[in-house]
Amino acid sequence: MSREYVLEPFRAPIHLQIDYARELNEQQGAAVTAPPGPALVIAGAGSGKTRTLIYRVAYLLEQGIPPDRILLLTFTNKAAKEMMRRVTDVLGTDLSSLWGGTFHSIGNRILRRHAAELGYRSDFTILDREDTKDLLKACIDDAAIDVTETRFPKPEVLGEILSLAVNTQKPIVRVLQDQFDYFAALKNQIQSVQASFEKRKRSTNVVDFDDLLVLWLRLLQEKDEIRDQYQRRFQFVLVDEYQDTNKLQGDLIDLLAARHQNVMAVGDDSQSIYSWRGANFQNILEFPRRYPAAKVYKIETNYRSTPEILAVANAAIAPNLYQFPKTLASSRESGIKPVLVACGDGGEQAAFVAQRALQLRDEGINLDDMAVLYRSHFHALELQLELTRRNIPFSITSGIRFFEQAHIKDVAAFLKFVTNSNDELSFKRLVRLLPGIGGKGAEKLWRQFSERWAAKAEPPGFQEKQAGAKVESPGSNSPAARHRPLAAALQACAGSVSTKTAASWAQFTATVAQLESEPVQGNTARMLRLIVEAGYEEYVKANYTNYRARMEDLEQLINFALQFQTTEEFLTQLALFSNLEAEDEKPARQDSEQIRLSTVHQAKGLEFKVVFVIMLSDGLFPSTRSLERPESEEEERRLFYVAITRAKDELYLSYPLIRTSSGYGGDKMQVPSRFLHDLPAELLDEWNLRSY
Repeated sequence: MSREYVLEPFRAPIHLQIDYARELNEQQGAAVTAPPGPALVIAGAGSGKTRTLIYRVAYLLEQGIPPDRILLLTFTNKAAKEMMRRVTDVLGTDLSSLWGGTFHSIGNRILRRHAAELGYRSDFTILDREDTKDLLKACIDDAAIDVTETRFPKPEVLGEILSLAVNTQKPIVRVLQDQFDYFAALKNQIQSVQASFEKRKRSTNVVDFDDLLVLWLRLLQEKDEIRDQYQRRFQFVLVDEYQDTNKLQGDLIDLLAARHQNVMAVGDDSQSIYSWRGANFQNILEFPRRYPAAKVYKIETNYRSTPEILAVANAAIAPNLYQFPKTLASSRESGIKPVLVACGDGGEQAAFVAQRALQLRDEGINLDDMAVLYRSHFHALELQLELTRRNIPFSITSGIRFFEQAHIKDVAAFLKFVTNSNDELSFKRLVRLLPGIGGKGAEKLWRQFSERWAAKAEPPGFQEKQAGAKVESPGSNSPAARHRPLAAALQACAGSVSTKTAASWAQFTATVAQLESEPVQGNTARMLRLIVEAGYEEYVKANYTNYRARMEDLEQLINFALQFQTTEEFLTQLALFSNLEAEDEKPARQDSEQIRLSTVHQAKGLEFKVVFVIMLSDGLFPSTRSLERPESEEEERRLFYVAITRAKDELYLSYPLIRTSSGYGGDKMQVPSRFLHDLPAELLDEWNLRSY
């Protein structure tokens, strides 16, 4: 036993008799048996990171470190349970005294003991998402903010803004500037609601999920005795997925490890891809600066992918300036080269993926072992259509297929209602988007509208009222202006809506009037564009945290609509695809094999025998927005690296040469992703689809 490990009163070591040289490779073994002191373990993709952490715990116990002096921090409950189970399996002994779990679970455990120090009772309640939303709604109501005058963020979106501010340790104004610039003008009202939110939580003895970390950190910063207690207790702090920690979590770790300096951070800087949700890349990058005595251990042996795939991965990440350089080496035998496929357009790309997937299945590879990865959800639209046409079962990691997403169904409801005035479901869906209208209100308005529609009555002054609408309207003397009966019937119902709803109802009526106009009606892409620009975009901003991603979806829907001659044909196809998709979800088919469709972000941590990475064009992958700042482009390159390293046996990289556009100029030529230019030609096979 090494005496240098016994930092607290001596306790006899646990004799496990583990043969570390046999159980671990040389690099893993070096990290596991590292001497006391700060250590950064850069564990490349597929290199056995979890195994390294588990054996590190075992090694510490063998050196006489008591289990309750070890703190093991993970990011998810699933990871925490799995790691604790595997530690117990290796040790063959009960480890209930070891402090292991997520950041939030450990924070809760400590706060329960010391809540009174911060003015809370130990029986405080933890708000779930729905509770948080309700409390924020009450705070908005109390602030008497006129949400009809401007689109104030809905409670879900406001909660995301406040959470980002907390986890990144940035002021609200900075968060608004960086990620929610369209709400920047509302900073004073948002800060007021935030103050009310904090006050209400304290007065009712409740905390939200973020408070478990915020209050834990505050406890350590403000209460010297408590800080000293936990700094003494936790002789060794082990952190999993360190590259995903945010500023708040990084500060907690540094404070807990300040006494003994025995912090081992395990992660992969090349897989840091979550800055948009608060992860701080600087935590892992600057670890050696914050801990000058730190030793850096690299684990570069990959047990997942073939040498050919890893050669591409190494080349893909090499251009990044800010990283810990490493070279992944495969433990496997040689395989086939990754393939680069240039496709004519999105449809041809989809056809290629579908056809190749069927061929691979015939060769004995199950569809469950295949995945198609992309940068953004809308990139998979053509592929979903193609797989549906060919009756190839697929699942989507997000759980919602393109045409079943709420924002897609919302804009489609406008078209359904204008096309079929008897569509009660579409009418109710649309009016419930308006502030102040719920289920009962929608039912009441439907009855009134039906009566007005049956009478085909145009209210006095209807044309004049439309002239002042937000969207440009044809003149009242034009034939188009005289033939907008749906809008007239809606206007006749205006007196039944509340003051809170009046302005939105007027805009809704004006939008329908435009959709009824002859220059627009039947031009599906133009109708969709009008719906988005006439107010729905503002609705998306106020109601969804991923506003930009949803707007990209809508843009893709508009482009998709260009191929249809009539609105009826477009809606028919949507219905057919949606119904076919619904068939795929029937219980009888849930056990059948399915190819996985996923964004790269959602695929992190997964692996597949075959991976297709699609839409590798500049502006798509990397995204246009990411090219505005060098650090964002580097994160996009890390995302590309993550996509490549999901593949075990076969990798296909594809891009379309042309993208359909509803804007001026029609179809647009695409520039292959700049990331592809970083890959030496000799590492890839290039396929000509015409000969293929």
